[in-house]
Amino acid sequence: MTMRSMAQVCGLVLMSMMSVPEAVLAQGAPAFGADGALARPADYREWVFLTTGLGMTYGPAKDVNPNPMFDNVFVTPAAYRAFMQTGAWPDKTMFILEVREAQKNVSINNGGHTQGKIVAVEAAVKDSARFPGGWGYFTFDGPTGLTGKAAALPQTATCYRCHSANTAVENTFVQFYPTLMEVATARGTVKKTYDPKRKVE
Repeated sequence: MTMRSMAQVCGLVLMSMMSVPEAVLAQGAPAFGADGALARPADYREWVFLTTGLGMTYGPAKDVNPNPMFDNVFVTPAAYRAFMQTGAWPDKTMFILEVREAQKNVSINNGGHTQGKIVAVEAAVKDSARFPGGWGYFTFDGPTGLTGKAAALPQTATCYRCHSANTAVENTFVQFYPTLMEVATARGTVKKTYDPKRKVE
């Protein structure tokens, strides 16, 4: 092998090594169309799973819902790794909230609940250049099922105010993600205004 061919091979190897981190960082990055709509990611179940809630409500206390829903939360892998190091979410962080039916007595199960079909998919994106306040919220619900893309909810939507006032870290409910709450506490990124005893009235 000539010196020139060896240099070409080494160059190709170096380029491939450099492209891997870029590809990893791009995994799950928010994709916006020319109209500003966010594309619903098809691979979000390959992201990092954070938590599952069952029958959660944030308003005044009510009677137990006889038909609760499961909430599954996923976040982009690069954002998760950054949070584990810093306790903060980098720009282009994206969360998916997947809502599923809670089913009883499925197969051999005689108690508790198992997850059923998808009811809704929602998203939160951190993009300081795109959204006032840094975060945008989306719902992919349509009249005939899930939509492939969604425009950001208007700033008047209640989710903006709720996320601003009641979250533990930035605009995210890290208080419901036990392992991440430990990281935020250790890194000192829990908001000083966060009160774990506060309820929404």
